[in-house]
Amino acid sequence: MSTIIMMNLISLLFSTAIVHSNQSTVPLRSFKISENVTYDCIDIYKQPGLEHPLLKTHKIQRKSSISRNELKMQTGKNETSNKRKIVCPNGTVPILRNTKEYVTNSQVFAEKHFHPLSADSPGTHIAGVRSSIGPFRGVQAWFSANALNVGKDQVSYSHIYIGSGSENQVNYISAGWTINPGLYGDQRVWAFGFWKGKDGKGCYNTACSGFVQVSKVIPIVEPIDLKPGVPGWFRYFIHQDINTGNWWITQLMQKSPDIDIGYWPKELFNLLENGANMVGVGGVVQASRSGSSPPMGNGNFPNGGRLDSGLFSNIDVLNSNYEQRKINSFPVENLLDSEKCYGLRIGTVKPFHRNHLGFFFNYGGPGGNSCGV
Repeated sequence: MSTIIMMNLISLLFSTAIVHSNQSTVPLRSFKISENVTYDCIDIYKQPGLEHPLLKTHKIQRKSSISRNELKMQTGKNETSNKRKIVCPNGTVPILRNTKEYVTNSQVFAEKHFHPLSADSPGTHIAGVRSSIGPFRGVQAWFSANALNVGKDQVSYSHIYIGSGSENQVNYISAGWTINPGLYGDQRVWAFGFWKGKDGKGCYNTACSGFVQVSKVIPIVEPIDLKPGVPGWFRYFIHQDINTGNWWITQLMQKSPDIDIGYWPKELFNLLENGANMVGVGGVVQASRSGSSPPMGNGNFPNGGRLDSGLFSNIDVLNSNYEQRKINSFPVENLLDSEKCYGLRIGTVKPFHRNHLGFFFNYGGPGGNSCGV
């Protein structure tokens, strides 16, 4: 009897080992973060992102080439990465174990993913800033993330982004946090990355090939457990590598070295070779089919103090020469299309007062049923 049980256990363990992210490589280790959320530690050179047809001859870059001065930012708040749930062995990277439903849903959401280079999307509302006087080599910001009540057919997210457009073509990269129950199957905050390249198609995270994961501790996509009313903090930096031309996503740290999460290889794009024409940051929501719009930011209008509503701060860009500048060193356009449901307040500082926030703004609102088209 014990022999039969042992054989069944071996069979179960073996089957668990080979059912993983959408590829044939057996993971060296796996981490089950929560129900239906598992990460497999995959050999960095055999990760599914490299299966993209445009990356057949791509050589993996293990570290970004840009060295940058640490931003001075004091909020008294913890960053989202303080408690690491995933630590893959050296030489491997964490890849979210995809389900068929997740892959299918990601394709659907990728088709209708809003970006400021596209025409207005019905039911989509935005609040933020952008500059279209490029070329830019990067954008970075510190921004708050918040638990919100978002319906199954609604989406709310906040992000930083870069992009270029030419006639009917668009190249675009964004990263930030989202609450998207239709994609992830829950109401948690999720870190995400999105890209749209030369083939005209978009892709979230590692749901399809293209993104190259490099960090062994911070995946491009992961759930962030936040308590209502207690914000988490993202500190993201999207930048073009000065040597390779690849587009990196880096998590900036205050008291430890920055962490390069991974990158979108230059081969995926045809309009971003010499930088991006546009950069921006802000919040976006997508209404339900019934027309009800979800909350944005932390759900409050920006009428109180700096931490009473959604916040973007230390919004900097890299110019064409890779020099770091505040975004308002360039002409900046304010974006707000539904003042009834959301707000945008550009930050101001009194003369001779010390400012740790750089260029910043508050944004967000409760949403509702009458936010407009």
